[in-house]
Amino acid sequence: MDREATAREYYRTLDEDDYETLADLLAPEFVHYRPDRTIEGRDRFVTFMRDERPMKATSHPLDAVYATAPERGESEIAVRGRLLDPDGEPVVSFVDVFAFDGENVQSIHTYTQ
Repeated sequence: MDREATAREYYRTLDEDDYETLADLLAPEFVHYRPDRTIEGRDRFVTFMRDERPMKATSHPLDAVYATAPERGESEIAVRGRLLDPDGEPVVSFVDVFAFDGENVQSIHTYTQ
């Protein structure tokens, strides 16, 4: 799976509560940097998403996906999207920057508005 497909799959797993596949996408030492907290470790992150996140029945429509230039030797994907509540109402707009270690997501930095 290419990196853009991996990023898109990440949101699908969240929206469909597919936590087994979510874990498969993430490196063991995965870190999620969010405006409200930092979550360290794949297992901790999956537990948070499965059991502890404030709103679970959300969706993440994506507006754009951007990739760094391959010749720069970096492996980042930026995704611009929206978090919608269970009624389809906007909660927040976001940009997530994915860093990769091989095929796995190493970290995500989330920026919200």
